[in-house]
Amino acid sequence: MNNSEAQGPLDKGNEKMETTTPSSLSSVAANAAAKKKPGSGALGVGLEARGIHAWFGDKMVLKDISLDFWSGTVTALIGPSGCGKSTFIRTLNRMHEFIPGAAMAGDVLLNGKDIYESGTDVTKIRLKVGMVFQKPNPFPSMTIADNVLAGLKLAQLKVQNKDDLLEECLVRAGLWSEVKDRLSAYGGSLSGGQQQRLCIARSLAVRPEILLMDEPCSALDPGSTLKIEETISELSSSMTIIIVTHNMQQAARVSDYTGFFLSDGGPGELVEVGPTSEIFSKPKDVRTENYVTGRFG
Repeated sequence: MNNSEAQGPLDKGNEKMETTTPSSLSSVAANAAAKKKPGSGALGVGLEARGIHAWFGDKMVLKDISLDFWSGTVTALIGPSGCGKSTFIRTLNRMHEFIPGAAMAGDVLLNGKDIYESGTDVTKIRLKVGMVFQKPNPFPSMTIADNVLAGLKLAQLKVQNKDDLLEECLVRAGLWSEVKDRLSAYGGSLSGGQQQRLCIARSLAVRPEILLMDEPCSALDPGSTLKIEETISELSSSMTIIIVTHNMQQAARVSDYTGFFLSDGGPGELVEVGPTSEIFSKPKDVRTENYVTGRFG
């Protein structure tokens, strides 16, 4: 993705992004970074969701979701509010179970092993499957440097050279040039976009294999959104990224694959998944077509 491609739709504001015609969405997807192919490994390679169902109390909110995620790809999850996208990604690192009354059924396989298997160390799972939330959540009373390295301390991980790791994570998160001379400043002193990239750097410090992103740009201005998208593009070469977004232009720009979720008065279901360029140009399901053309949602 180059800057000229990304800035055009961004500078129109979020409300206009959603009214983009499907032909231009498919053009954005086709002209984005060269499409990567999914892995060809046997079952048990990468991250796999199998038959995921989820409940809040007695209410089923997700029904029978199965998806594969391969290393080196970005998958965008789109769909109207309330269709279970955020709930789904929270099942992928066992954060769903934090919510009182929440339950799930199905299998989530990381490199062939079920992360819900009895005796599994949940802390280790969350080190491998990191998460960036909708609202930036740096530790405001910690310095920028301490924020990045906080996960190491919580997980009791040791590294030989923390200074090198600090710089590496901030570089990969696209923040180093902006903060290298004030690493002792508080994390809360940064702008919203910088705080979000600081949270990404914090996630990277523990070397995750997967990065989940739940609408990471929804509270950010267009310039900060562009920088986050550039960061996603850079990171995707070395890890699996799954992003929930309501911004279809963003999905077209950053993702290799797109999954469309829909709740039609019942639990959320996966209507269709495929290469992003195909989802926005020739979807197989009429409901997907109606959504990406702006007929509803």
